[in-house]
Formats: sequence, C-alpha cells, structure tokens
Amino acid sequence: MAQRKNSRTQSKKEGKTPPVESKNGKRTEKGGGGGGGGGGDAGGGDAGGGPKYSMFTWFVVLALLGVWSSVAVVYFDIVDYDSVIARAKEFRMNFSEVLQGKLTAYDTDGDGDFDVEDAKVLLGLKEPNTPHVSSSPEEETETAEKLVETTNQHTAESQEAEPTEATPPNTPPEETASVPESGPSPEHSDDEGSRFYDVESEIQAAVPLPALVEDDFVPDDPGDGSHTHEDQADGIDTAGVLLEEPPPEESEVESGQYLTSSKFTQEAGPAEEAEIQPEPTAAAEPAPAPQTETESDPAGDGTTEKQVEEKPKEKVSPPKKKKPKLLNKFDKTIKAEIDAAEKLRKKGKLEEALRAFETLVQLHPQSPRARYGRAQTEDDMAEKMRSNDMLQRAINSYRDAAELPDATPDLLRAALKRRAERQQFLGRMRGSLATLERLTQIFPEDIGLKNDLGVAHLLLGDNKGAKKVYEEVLAVAPSDGFAKVHYGFILKSENKIAESIPYLKEGLESGEPGTDDGRFYFHLGDALQRVGDNSAYHWYELGHQHGHFASVWQRSLYNVDGLKAQPWWTPKETGYTDLVKTLERNWKTIRDEALAVMDQSTRSFIPEDENLREKGEWGQYTLWQQGKKVGNSCQGVPKTCALLERYSEATGCKRGQIKFSVMQPGTHVWPHTGPTNCRLRMHLGLVIPKQGCRIRCTDQTREWEEGKVLIFDDSFEHEVWQEADSYRLIFIVDVWHPELTAYQRQTLSPI
Repeated sequence: MAQRKNSRTQSKKEGKTPPVESKNGKRTEKGGGGGGGGGGDAGGGDAGGGPKYSMFTWFVVLALLGVWSSVAVVYFDIVDYDSVIARAKEFRMNFSEVLQGKLTAYDTDGDGDFDVEDAKVLLGLKEPNTPHVSSSPEEETETAEKLVETTNQHTAESQEAEPTEATPPNTPPEETASVPESGPSPEHSDDEGSRFYDVESEIQAAVPLPALVEDDFVPDDPGDGSHTHEDQADGIDTAGVLLEEPPPEESEVESGQYLTSSKFTQEAGPAEEAEIQPEPTAAAEPAPAPQTETESDPAGDGTTEKQVEEKPKEKVSPPKKKKPKLLNKFDKTIKAEIDAAEKLRKKGKLEEALRAFETLVQLHPQSPRARYGRAQTEDDMAEKMRSNDMLQRAINSYRDAAELPDATPDLLRAALKRRAERQQFLGRMRGSLATLERLTQIFPEDIGLKNDLGVAHLLLGDNKGAKKVYEEVLAVAPSDGFAKVHYGFILKSENKIAESIPYLKEGLESGEPGTDDGRFYFHLGDALQRVGDNSAYHWYELGHQHGHFASVWQRSLYNVDGLKAQPWWTPKETGYTDLVKTLERNWKTIRDEALAVMDQSTRSFIPEDENLREKGEWGQYTLWQQGKKVGNSCQGVPKTCALLERYSEATGCKRGQIKFSVMQPGTHVWPHTGPTNCRLRMHLGLVIPKQGCRIRCTDQTREWEEGKVLIFDDSFEHEVWQEADSYRLIFIVDVWHPELTAYQRQTLSPI
C-alpha cells in the first residue's frame, strides 16, 4: 500500500517537475512528455527533440491544408472571382467619381472636372479663365462669396496653409450643371432641399421619363373611384366594322404613274379598354418640368435657371379629361379585391381575372364595379378567342352592370356606351340604337351621345332619323364639327348639293374627332365638282395627304394594299386574254340578246339609281351582282350567261357586276370613282354611234368600238359623255384585280 501511494505521489511530482539546465546550458523539462516514462537521460533527450519536430509537423499540416483548400476553392468554384474583381473595379470607379464630384467645386476653367490647370489657379500660379457672364451684380457677388468661402475652407483643411489669392470663377452653378458630359452637379447653396430639387430636375432633363406601359397597373381611386373608360368611336364603317386608320403616308404621283392605296380609309373606331387612374395625393407636388439643352445658357446671355423653368409654362397643354367615378360607397369597401382582379386583367391573365370577378359577383351581387369588371374581362377574352359567343356574354354583362340601382353615373355611361359599340360590331344595329336611345334619355345634355345616336340611325339606313338627331345637336351646339359633317353627308345623299357643301367643309375644317374620314373628303370634293368649283381637287389632295386616298385621281375607299394601279390596262396585262377573246368573238350574240330584253319602245333598261348623272338617261340590266346571279335575269340572255359561266374571275367577283348599260343622247355622267381597287372593268362595245360617245379616265380620253373591249380601273376618276344622235349600248364585265390571291378573292367582303 505504501508503495502504491508513493508511486502516485511520484507521478504527481513528475508532472510538475521544474525545468533544469542541460549540459549545453539550455533549460529543459525533466521527464518531458516526449519520452513517456523513460529514464532521466532519455527523458531529457525527448524533451529537447519534442518541440522541434512538433513545430515542423504542424507547419507541414497547415501547408497541406492550404494547398487542398485552394484546390477545393478552384475546383468547386466556391468564390466568384469575377464578381470580386468587378466589385473592386466598381469601387475604384465610384470612388473616383465621388472624388471628382467633390472636386468639381474647384473647377475654375469650366471643363466639368478638376485637373492640373484648376490646381494652378487655386495655388495662385495661374489666372483663372473666367467666361463672360452678363448676370446681375448681385448674383455675381453672392455666387463669388459662396465659392470663395467654400474654396478657402477646403484649402485650409487640406493644406493647412494660407488661403490662396486666386479669384474664384464667376460662372454660375446653373451653367456648370447644364453641361451634359459632367452630369448633374450639386448647387452651392446652404439649403439642402433646394439642392436636391435642382439635382432631380437635372436628372429628369438628362433622362426623360419612359412612357407608361400597358401592363402597369394602378388601382382604382378610393376617393373617386376613377377609371378612364372607352373613348367614343371616331368613325364607323357603314358595314358595322370599326376599322383602324393607319398614319397618313405621303406619295408622289408622277406623270403617267399611279399609286395604289396602301390604307383602309375608314376612321379609327375601336374603343379602348377602360384603364384605372391613380389618385393624386394631396401631399404630392408636381414634378419639375424637364429641361433641355436648349434651355440652358450656352451663349452666356445671363438666362437664369428660374427663367428657364418658366418657359414650359408658356406651352398650353390640352385640358385633362375629368376622371370618371366608377366606385360607389359599397364598392370602395371591397376596393382591394376589385383592384386585385383588375390587375390580373391588365396583365392579360384573363382566365384568372374572370374567375376573380365572378367570385366577387357571387359574393357581392349588388356591386356594379364587379359586374363591370367581369364584362370588361369577357370583352377582352372575346377579342383573344375571336368568339362571338363570348362577346355576347360581355354585352349581357354590361347590361347587368348598368341595371343595378346604385351604379354611379360614370359607370352607367361607360357600360352602356361600350355595350352599344359591341352590339354594332356584331351587326346588332337595332339593339345598339335602343341602347343609345336609353343613354341619351339618361344624359340628355351629352352632345357626344347624341352624335353616336345619329350614327346608329345612319347604320340602319335611317337617314331621316339621323337628320333629325343632328338638327337637334346643331340647334344647341351650332359649331359641333362632328354633327356638321354628318349633316352635310345626309344633305348630299338627298341631292341637296349646294346646301351640303358648307356643312361638309366647316366640319372638316374643325378637325374634331370623327371628322377626318375619307368619305367626307370624297363627298365634299364630289359636291364641289358638281357645282363647277375647282377647289374640289384641293380637298382631294388633303384627303390623299391624310392617307384616305391613294392619289388625287384614285379615290376608292375599300382597298387592298400593294395592288398595281394604273388607269388603263391591256388584255395581256390583266392575264384575262381568254375572256377578252371570248367576248370579242361572240359580241354579236351578246348584242342580239341585249337588244331582245330592251324595252323596244324606249330602247332602255331600268334607270341607273346611283345618282351619278348630271342629265340624260342611263339604264342598266344586271346579270351578276356581288358574285351571284340576280334573280332570273339570265333567262332572257341564256347564251351570254353560258359564255361567262366558265370565267370565275368575272362571275365570282364579289366586288363587281356583270350588266348591260344603255345611255341615251344628251347624257353626262359626273366625274366619279368606284368603291374599290380590287377590280378592273371591261367595256365591250355593242351599239356605238360613230361620233359623240367618249369616256375619260384620269386625264386620258378614249372612245368605244363595236366588238372591242376597253379595260380600265374604275377606282380612278372617270367621266362619260353621250353627245351622239342615238343610244349607246355596251356590256360591262367586272373582274378581280389580277394580283389578288385566291385566298383574298375568297375572303374579301362583297361590295
């Protein structure tokens, strides 16, 4: 037991053995851990070698760890060295810009930066190059004092030397800030607010604000529920289709050359979808008007920044439309849900938007705004899907929204107006008329709605009803241009030529929306020609410049872009030589059948009803109209019809006619143009007097010959005289323009 105790004691003592001196004079620990229980000499040796090899080992281990870490970093791409280098460069550039921006205060030569020349001026080694500025003495003194104070302060801090004796530049800070290369520089002013304002205005001047993107959504105004609804259709095609008018295209017409129409001439009519407007916050201040480089004072004429900012105020901006209020009191309580659904619609997520609005309608069936949003979404989906069924759903939803008792007046107007437009698009003209009549009863003071009601009457062919509406409009608004052109159009259709001219002219001159329509230029020019007024061609030229006519001569309104256009054609140019040969080879057979169906006593057919004659008698006997046979007319001329059945370019021409035309002596047909550039017109002479019968197309006049075919493009202005002693009989065959494709011939609407 005693031995064990001593053994424990001994081991404890060995653990605390004090260092002793070795033979070489170094202090070592007796019984160091290196030996691990050896004798004294051995322990001393271990103690001396232990630390030496231990340090080396750790060094090797650390080195190996470093190598493997580097390999891992590179192999596994742990660190993005490119971004690190880019950030370092960016920091260096930003630091350089910041430093240069601060040193711009000492820019004495006006070059936009601080360089050696500026340092020489500050150190008094060089006189400042001060540009001449004819500013007021007070401004110069104030600016100079501020710059001197700033310069002296910075110089004293940086150099701890005497203030420089150099005179600070007199260039106002506004001039320096207007230099585009140096960017916006801070104003030397104690007022921090004004300094930030100036920098902001300079940024706006250098970088214009981008235009609003349709996808951007701004929620309904909680205060007024505002939201821009559809603008009124400027013009509506008589076929009920609203056509968009491309921008006008200039073209020159040289002698002997004629250009085809590259545009549809109907006035733009599609009403745009409703857009939600932001609410102007009371605390928000209007942003400063952007400046341009021309508004600065490069010539040194002393124009101050304040004067520059006042310039845009001189421009008269168009009055802003009053924002309609679409939210009633209840709708404002669910505004967040309405805005969320509307945002989906604006972003084009129509299926999700429709589900959201339908959910709102189910939860809140008395919400007019929810029903109106559903109608708009269905309207958008109808456009996307090209679905008439979906469009009919939208029409019904617009009605449902308008019938709710708490609908705001603006929502009621927007819903019913859009409903009427979509009804017209579907060809539901009587339904559209009923909707507009209801609108005018609810809003009797709204002139625009009454004008729309007049158009609805015209689309139904009810000129009498339209005339009454426009007379009511002009009684309360005698200068309304839209009402004037339509009223003049009606008078012209009633053959009140001279009476129609002032209304058409004044309406076009007003420039009001809906007046810039090719039909009004067409009928004004035609009316002026009929009263012998040569200013007709001035209006035709204006119509051409506005993109409604291909040229002054070619004034058709229903056109296909890019078709070859020339007044006179040869059979070879048309490619229809077989048809021409058949007509000319069988002209006597055709003539005999025509004479057999003519009235033997009057030598005439049914009178022409297009109101194109100044005087005389002109009759027609029609076989094909719009690509279809007319009744049983072919029973009287079976051989003629049999000859034509083989030529689909004629019998299938949905924009033309095949007919006999007889004109009695003393007849004059006014200058006129056909409705489309999609056809060419063939005239086969059957009974032609020796003298007195002629036709002019543009500035070229020709005469018919029996058994011969003349071919011309009747979309160009043409005129006819019959001054012979006996009647003139011809056979008219319209054919498709040869450059139309088979698909176009199949899909073009009939005229």
